[in-house]
Amino acid sequence: MNAYNVDEQLKETSKFKTITRLLGWVLKYKGRIILVFFLMGVGTIVSLVNPLIMEKAIDTYIASRDIPGFVKLIVFAVVINLIMIGAIKIRMLIMSKLINNVIAEIRQSLYEHIQGLDLAFFDSRPSGKILARITGDVNSLKDVLENSITSLIPNLITVVAVAAIMIVKNPKLACAALFGLPVLIVGVAVISKKAHKYWQLNSKKGSNLGAFISEDLSGIKVIQSFNAEEETDKTFKQLVKEERDSFIKAVTWADGNFAIIDLSWGLCTFAMYWIGIKVIGVDNVSVGTFLAFGTYIGMFWQPIQALSQFYNQLITSLSKAERIFEIMDTPSAIENREGAVDITDVRGEVEFRNVTFSYGGSGNPNDTSNVTQQINSKQMNVLENVSFHVEPGETIALVGPTGAGKSTIVNLVSRFYDIQEGVILLDGKDIRDITLESLRLQMGIMTQDNFIFSGTIRSNIAYGRLDATEDEIIEAAKIVHAHDFIVNLKDGYDTKLTARGGELSNGQRQLIAFARTMISNPKVLILDEATSSIDTKTEKLVQAGIAELLKGRTSFVIAHRLSTIANADRIFVVNKKGIIESGTPAELMEKKGEYYKLIEAAKAEAE
Repeated sequence: MNAYNVDEQLKETSKFKTITRLLGWVLKYKGRIILVFFLMGVGTIVSLVNPLIMEKAIDTYIASRDIPGFVKLIVFAVVINLIMIGAIKIRMLIMSKLINNVIAEIRQSLYEHIQGLDLAFFDSRPSGKILARITGDVNSLKDVLENSITSLIPNLITVVAVAAIMIVKNPKLACAALFGLPVLIVGVAVISKKAHKYWQLNSKKGSNLGAFISEDLSGIKVIQSFNAEEETDKTFKQLVKEERDSFIKAVTWADGNFAIIDLSWGLCTFAMYWIGIKVIGVDNVSVGTFLAFGTYIGMFWQPIQALSQFYNQLITSLSKAERIFEIMDTPSAIENREGAVDITDVRGEVEFRNVTFSYGGSGNPNDTSNVTQQINSKQMNVLENVSFHVEPGETIALVGPTGAGKSTIVNLVSRFYDIQEGVILLDGKDIRDITLESLRLQMGIMTQDNFIFSGTIRSNIAYGRLDATEDEIIEAAKIVHAHDFIVNLKDGYDTKLTARGGELSNGQRQLIAFARTMISNPKVLILDEATSSIDTKTEKLVQAGIAELLKGRTSFVIAHRLSTIANADRIFVVNKKGIIESGTPAELMEKKGEYYKLIEAAKAEAE
């Protein structure tokens, strides 16, 4: 289990592959990038020409006191530098828009992929860790993506061009000016490897912290109820410390690049002047050439410094990108089979044939990622060799002890998980041969903790069918007896709710969820402890609405309150990895088996 205090384990991936994949998102905008390259070219050319202008001004015009020529050169320099400034501004505007589009596309793609993953994926990790990928990790890519175009390429061009110009002008001085490169290459290689390791660790620790905060805020009522604030505060401090310590280690190593660059820069500058003065001789090198080379050394090492900064960004972002792509590359265990078809005009006939299921297995016979779990699945099976047949429109009540597999059966009908053995049929068709979208359109699912979204009551009911009319929304609310309490609220159906509907009682939230299910007009209805949060008075009001909802629909009802299932056509008693009893309420009472014992126990408890 990937809990908040467990570091995520990621597969080792090629850095080059990750970088190439990232750049693939940017390169979709080829036209804009070509324009950006042109504008960067203008800026690079001007910056390379500036030292030559200075050399020309000193050695030619100032030395000969040619004032008109000097003025013309200065005017020319001002004009081309103004052009360069304009090119930089336009380039920045284009890149800003382009990169923001790319970030939005990556986030959208990641979110859409996550939405399509199976429930087992969400069962295996805290929601806070998933949220960290969508928000923080994606945001961290912004600078490195922009700099990969605006910093990496022009700085590389500048470094190569400056080196070429120095070699052409004076090979000896050029060799001296590049004297420190070997020191730079070895130092950066060693430091970057260490820094990347700690940036990966920092990403994991940050993810752990986000997961804890998400879990903590979701359970704040429980924390306050048990006065556990001090304990959670200790945990928070520890997680913050781990995140901070990993960040400090990563930054310490990453900043070592700048020390290596400064050392190399100093060695090169010293070597250039020493060679120029002691070896070549001052009489053989003009003042303008010395000044030009001094400027070029700065122009050579400043881009390298910028490249080092970019590389620090890159290795930081690579650890984030690896986490993003890890989820993007995670396949859903629940997918449409090849040739799966949409299903319409569903009658609601449901059949289980020799179904065996374990939460430890993938349900995919081609998946060998968890061989040990699959080998031991017999010890972990929730259901074994379960078979039953439900006629269209029949209401089936599932009863039995907690953990017996009642909710598992209805989850399998909706194909939230795939079975390891057997087959589940809807109208005689294997549900794995039906597209997930069309299958779940036929399902109406209600649980004891139906989620209320932030928004109005109207939008929450219409979530069951987004194209529902106002009359249909109101009619659905009336059927489940939600209309009366809604219209008595200050803003009626326009009453705004926060996430989870904290402004409403448990019973009111359940009634809204009932209306949402009603408006979706499902062919197969699943009520999983759907009335457990409703008081007895409210339950009586909603029973009439449930009766209307059940009409003409195949229904599976799970309830601890046995009174809510008394009108079921048949009852399945679920226990010991299967259905141990089935029949009408009257038949099971006459049999005096497990169902009879449950009823008698409920009566005794009521007394």
